[in-house]
Amino acid sequence: MSSKPAVLVTGASSGIGAAYADRFARRGHDLVLVARDADRLESLAARLRAEAGVAVDILRADLTEPADLARVEARLREDERVGVLVNNAGAAGHGGFLDQDSEQVGRLIDLNVTALARLASAVAPRFAASGGGAIVNIGSVVGLAPEFGMAVYGATKAFVLFLSQGLHGELGPRGVYVQAVLPAATRTEIWERSGRDVNALPAVMEVGELVDAALVGFDRGETVTIPPLPDAAQWSAYDAARAAMLPNFGQVHAAARYRSAA
Repeated sequence: MSSKPAVLVTGASSGIGAAYADRFARRGHDLVLVARDADRLESLAARLRAEAGVAVDILRADLTEPADLARVEARLREDERVGVLVNNAGAAGHGGFLDQDSEQVGRLIDLNVTALARLASAVAPRFAASGGGAIVNIGSVVGLAPEFGMAVYGATKAFVLFLSQGLHGELGPRGVYVQAVLPAATRTEIWERSGRDVNALPAVMEVGELVDAALVGFDRGETVTIPPLPDAAQWSAYDAARAAMLPNFGQVHAAARYRSAA
């Protein structure tokens, strides 16, 4: 058993989650791998045990199912070995808003928003009490870009960014590190599952490169890591423009521009 904190990774059977599992295993961390596909989890676990010499536990769970989600929450609350949560599980949904029925919209929100927030909520009190731990939330640049036309998916990822920034402000002073990772198009199975052809996209990052870049941000203690963004000053300017509005939100009266129908 490693002396380093164990890492619980959701959506770990493939793509970004599997790459995180691989990288943390090679850093010497024991793992708890969570996903729906037990066979793929077992295959990944066997490889990482053999190649990295770490302990790997399997937790088969569908995070849209309340009983399964509750089991993962309990593991995070009770297992003091787990010191890092990688909230990666997510889906994109088929087509645009008019192509998605109410049940599909609900399941997308259940996975991308509800499960992610509940898992963070399950582990945060323990981390804060111990004065350590890390929560990594996988968002998306789509959460910054309604122009991409993925309304529900983008809204869920905007939530991930907001939650991460809010938790940074609340938990950071308690010693808990919170990171939001915002990938752009990455070569994972999410595209096939959402009925899109990844090869038709103009620019696609390989998953290993994405996770390696995200871990550079992790090691630097970044609150928001955007691996595909070449100029960090653009994000800084964006965030500064948002912050500059804050003093103007507290007003007794509506702004002058809204006091006339003209």
